[in-house]
Amino acid sequence: MGKQGSPRSPKPKNSILDVSYGTREYQSRCSDMQQTGDPSLGRRGSGGDNHWDKVILVQGLRNDSGKFAASKGVNASKKHMWWLPRHIRRIILAFVFMSFLFLLDSLLFSLLESIIKNHSAPHRSTGQEERITGMLEEKSSTNMYDRLLKLAASSVNEKELKRGESKFWEESYPQASMWKPCADKKSTKGKSRNSSGYILVSANGGLNQQRVAVCNAVAVASLLNATLVIPKFLYSNVWNDPSQFGDIYQEDYFINTLENEVDIVKELPPDLKSVDFESIGSQVTDADLSKEATPDEYIKKILPLLLENRVVHFLGFGNRLGFDPLPVELQRLRCKCNFHALKFVPKIQQVGSILIKRIRKHDIAESMLDKQLLGNFISDASPEEHHILDGPSRYLALHLRFEVDMVAYSMCEFGGGENERRELQAYREAHFPLLTERLTTSSQHPSSAELRNLGRCPLTPEEAALVLAALGFKSDTYIYLAGSEIYGGGSRMHPFTSLYPNVVTKEDLLSASELAPFKNFSSQLAALDFIACATADVFAITDSGSQLSSLVYGYRTYYGGGHAPTLSPPKKRLAAILLHNHTIKWSTFEEKIRKMIQEGQRVRQRGFHRSVYRLPRCRGCMCKHQ
Repeated sequence: MGKQGSPRSPKPKNSILDVSYGTREYQSRCSDMQQTGDPSLGRRGSGGDNHWDKVILVQGLRNDSGKFAASKGVNASKKHMWWLPRHIRRIILAFVFMSFLFLLDSLLFSLLESIIKNHSAPHRSTGQEERITGMLEEKSSTNMYDRLLKLAASSVNEKELKRGESKFWEESYPQASMWKPCADKKSTKGKSRNSSGYILVSANGGLNQQRVAVCNAVAVASLLNATLVIPKFLYSNVWNDPSQFGDIYQEDYFINTLENEVDIVKELPPDLKSVDFESIGSQVTDADLSKEATPDEYIKKILPLLLENRVVHFLGFGNRLGFDPLPVELQRLRCKCNFHALKFVPKIQQVGSILIKRIRKHDIAESMLDKQLLGNFISDASPEEHHILDGPSRYLALHLRFEVDMVAYSMCEFGGGENERRELQAYREAHFPLLTERLTTSSQHPSSAELRNLGRCPLTPEEAALVLAALGFKSDTYIYLAGSEIYGGGSRMHPFTSLYPNVVTKEDLLSASELAPFKNFSSQLAALDFIACATADVFAITDSGSQLSSLVYGYRTYYGGGHAPTLSPPKKRLAAILLHNHTIKWSTFEEKIRKMIQEGQRVRQRGFHRSVYRLPRCRGCMCKHQ
């Protein structure tokens, strides 16, 4: 994404009068206007100077005319008094000439002012150009690592002259290709014919939290031998999205894919629709269950309610089923739900395919990831059968989790000084009152430096750029930026875009009419980011705790075939490296960053209590082939 320069004002033409001095004055005045952004100030300032020039010129003419009169008066006393009319004519001509200069001054200034406005106004055809203009208007960038940024810029520039490319475009370990999807295998258990009742889930959070809740509900329904009603999605003041399951996922496909595992219906039977769940004791909130509850807890607490009232309503259902200990069959069912049963609706698939086509400049399915996420909206023909336009042969997707809510909640500082502290405190007071109250009542809480050393601060765009530069990615790398508006805007993004200018978002690549159906539906917009990140050649994570990052990571592991690398820098380890930013050599920085990323890419099976949605290499979900 290149930077947009300010246009130069054209030099006015003249054919009769020599107005080169006036032209230089106007060019100087235009330069002041572009720097100050206030045309009126520029006009007053230069107008004042012009006034004094004209006074001096008039006085000079008067002095000259006096000398002229004195010299001529000697001869005139000897002859006739004809010199006076001639002298008056010269004075009149001088005043006429001065009036003409005043008029020319006004005309030229008006003309140049109009040209400047027309040429400096940003073109509004795309969101990308508007964002670039916004960046240029920022007063200054916010940098925390000036020295390292300069070293990174020098390194990136050197790599542009070389033919080599970053080895991180590929998986670091070939063993990754040995793991294959196998969660869709036919169940050995099968479903019971006699249902113990109905489970209804009203899931909170955004797209990715709700996705996890849906698959957890499938596993719980199987565990309790219950019939699952298509889950409902709660409206949140944070996400501001009224979307329901059928607005995001294909309901019939979901039901049919799991029909041999769990009974799923679209709604409760008529006799249960009007039941007050709370009054009969069948409403279960997150406070009624342990976080990451075990199967035993569901059997002891929930099954009796289900058998008594024929229905249980889980309200919230955020992370209310643990990963271990859990029977392999339930773990497999979770994976089958997440990786096979949840398909985006055609509306999302279609716009997602347009998005990917505009990133890659073609509409050919390159991997199983494309086919799984885009369905019939992307071709599986060979590249030779299509005309591929010039464009990036590959792209890197970056989920830069640096929105204001994340930044404020972290309690970290990011180099913005007192203004930043006041702004984030005001945001916390307005949006996180419980956090604010806890901080007020607590006498001790860690400092920003301590939080950063513990790996609890979100990575800044500047830190993300340093990591990519250390990994050897060139400045022309095409980068898709997922997520919402970056806190700090262009000022905060400037260190990143100065190294990597080819940054685009869905708002840049899709037209207003293509985005219109998704307006005010943040979860559906997040689904487009999910698609763009999952199908990328490389996916870079800045916050491993993000649900989007975790689910995309797992999806790429499951369907990537060992050819979908993900970069996930551990924040605590990165903070320890950056602690020496004032003295560390760039070669040492590169070595440490590369070692850190490579170690994170090692092919490991899912560990105990680790999420199967993020790390699907485990029994029942993926199978290892020699």
